[in-house]
Amino acid sequence: METVVVFGLGLIGGSMALAIKNENRTVIGVDNKDGHAKKALELGIVNRLGNIHDVAKAAVVIIAIPVDFAPELTLKVLDLIKPKTLVFDVGSVKSAICKAVENHPKRTNFVAAHPIAGTEYSGPEAAFKQLFYNKKNIVCEPKASGKPFLEKALGIFEELQMTTSFMQAKAHDKHIAYVSHLSHISSFMLGKTVLEIEKDEKSIFTMAGSGFASTVRLSKSSPNTWTPIFIQNKTNILKSLEEYIKNLNQFKELLKQSAEEDLYKSMESTHHLKNILSEIK
Repeated sequence: METVVVFGLGLIGGSMALAIKNENRTVIGVDNKDGHAKKALELGIVNRLGNIHDVAKAAVVIIAIPVDFAPELTLKVLDLIKPKTLVFDVGSVKSAICKAVENHPKRTNFVAAHPIAGTEYSGPEAAFKQLFYNKKNIVCEPKASGKPFLEKALGIFEELQMTTSFMQAKAHDKHIAYVSHLSHISSFMLGKTVLEIEKDEKSIFTMAGSGFASTVRLSKSSPNTWTPIFIQNKTNILKSLEEYIKNLNQFKELLKQSAEEDLYKSMESTHHLKNILSEIK
């Protein structure tokens, strides 16, 4: 019987616990929110609840807590684990945690991972087994992980039916700022703008079509999760925001001028995205 300890029992950690829990694994859950921990146990997401000392007998430890706390916890876990224990995190910012563990004696036990999966919902109630099915997964700094630990982690990711790619942490954080973090900011700020301008909430519900609903869907994500992500990756996010704001301002000026042809070209230039996205599915 293999023991797995999962820190953080929200959407990502809870879904991963559900997906890997079987007759050959005992999954121990740890969450500093009593409500989350009790709910995860009640829902059968974990076999039992525990604490950090349980990592001393674990074969696998999964760090699925907010990115601002993950580096410190990972260092504590590496101090306590057995020589053959695999530790991996699932955060969406990788540079800080890779930097934190780079000189730890058990650095080779650690795999820096980012499953690109999620929904706009949070907490244990949002967890489900199929969250990672057919999703992309990024492993950063693979050469810093020991071969047996990397292979074991890849085996788990394959079991979850994810496709894994490899990347350096700095490159990951740069690219994810554009394709994920900026999307969330856009959604949050669109929702904020509409709520500030349109005081009649009934009008929002009456006139909101599927386009609005899909665009602001991410604004329902937990600020507790996303605030530390934005702060930790702020250098890359600020660069992406500057480009985004520049394009918005250009669009605004074209609209002021009623520059129909230029507006058309501005929008048409994005259609190439359809080809790119269809190729990587």
